[in-house]
Amino acid sequence: MSNQMPMQTQRRFRTRTRTKDSEFNLAFQIIAYSVIVVLSLMCLLPFLLILSGSFTSNESIVRDGYHLFPTQFSLEGYKMVFKFPTQVLKAYGVTVFTTVVGTTLGLFFITMAGFVLQRKDFKYRNTFSFFIYFTTLFGGGLVPWYIMLANYFNLTDTYTVLIFPGLMTPFLIILMKNFIRSAVPDELIESAKIDGANDFRIYCSIVLKLAMPGIATVGLFLALGYWNDWFTSSLFINNPDMYQLQFYLYNTMNTITFIDQMAIGTGVTLSQDVPTESTKMAMAIIVTGPILFLYPFVQRYFVKGLTIGAVKG
Repeated sequence: MSNQMPMQTQRRFRTRTRTKDSEFNLAFQIIAYSVIVVLSLMCLLPFLLILSGSFTSNESIVRDGYHLFPTQFSLEGYKMVFKFPTQVLKAYGVTVFTTVVGTTLGLFFITMAGFVLQRKDFKYRNTFSFFIYFTTLFGGGLVPWYIMLANYFNLTDTYTVLIFPGLMTPFLIILMKNFIRSAVPDELIESAKIDGANDFRIYCSIVLKLAMPGIATVGLFLALGYWNDWFTSSLFINNPDMYQLQFYLYNTMNTITFIDQMAIGTGVTLSQDVPTESTKMAMAIIVTGPILFLYPFVQRYFVKGLTIGAVKG
């Protein structure tokens, strides 16, 4: 009897502990999911307001403000943007071209640089890594950068100037080096060498396949950088047919704002003729739409790429 009583007490204690743990886990899950839902709605709400505003008449926005659903449906913002469809399509073509070519070449160079810098048999890997990291702390500045590309390389009004500056980003090189180091064991590379594979074969057949999460992450960063770039066009592009989409819409919006301000200064209101607010919202949707459709295709790689190496001891 004396042995049975402690056993029953231990069982009751374990049952109570499990019950408390399950209640705690349930409470934690409820709080965690509630926080995630609230944060998701906070992130989604601005986009829904922009989407609704793009389909709302300018007079309704000026009078009543923004709503989650259009109070007065209108396509005047999109009509204003596509008033000259040829220019918009050209700007779209330039942006798509620079994004695809720049991302492809950038991934090729960055993955090769990361593969070389993580190789322990590369004698000067720490020296080159320091030089790359040093550029993130100190730079020559805007004026020397402009003079080098415009006067020495003669890249003004060329597609090369829209692609070349973003090919090799120091942060992405360091990121890719850490990805490859975490994903590709040194023993695997050594065994491939024993089997007779050269460095380029190892890079193509092993590194690129195992580092796919990191490649997707870096590729998304590169694509976003090229897609959202407008500053390069403002500095080096004088031909309107070579404007990137962001810079073209930026110029369009500035022109509309200038006309509206000039009209107000002369005592004439053109808010009904120039849909400034709805045009802004339509531009935001046109610019962000394609990149939003791209994200779901790389999401699973992107999440895995951000967490790779987190559980590697």
